[in-house]
Amino acid sequence: MPTTAQASGQSSTAGHSSTGADSLHVACPHCDTLNRVPPSRLGGGKCGRCGNALFEGKPVALDASRFAAHAERGDLPLLIDFWAEWCGPCRMMAPVFAQAAAQLEPQVRLAKIDTEASPDLAARFGIRSIPSLVLVHHGREIARTAGAMPLPALVGWVRQTLGQ
Repeated sequence: MPTTAQASGQSSTAGHSSTGADSLHVACPHCDTLNRVPPSRLGGGKCGRCGNALFEGKPVALDASRFAAHAERGDLPLLIDFWAEWCGPCRMMAPVFAQAAAQLEPQVRLAKIDTEASPDLAARFGIRSIPSLVLVHHGREIARTAGAMPLPALVGWVRQTLGQ
């Protein structure tokens, strides 16, 4: 699991191995506010700003305006599904990706980015085919794969990549 160094000088990991004094920055899937969450309480809790649940076990739809809070400032690894409405394999992959969110949260946040609505993000990551899955941590790509895949393969790929 990648280790992160927070601006405060504290260190924490996306995989819970920290002391009770450490906390993770978790972006709210509703209003994008960063919330400090102790690793022992990861998976629960509500946003301090909007009051909605921080984890719902489903992917978050992101665009360029919401991307930074989740991919760059949040401490959770982010698995992004780059997709488009017209793409048959993307539509086939959508329910699998939603099921993966239920299995991988709260250790990983899952997000969907529509390449037609956010071509700038697709270009930033050099997306040439869809669906493309890109695993990001603190704004940096750590792994990618392309094409639809079954749920066990998707969950296994993420967990193996993150060393879980």
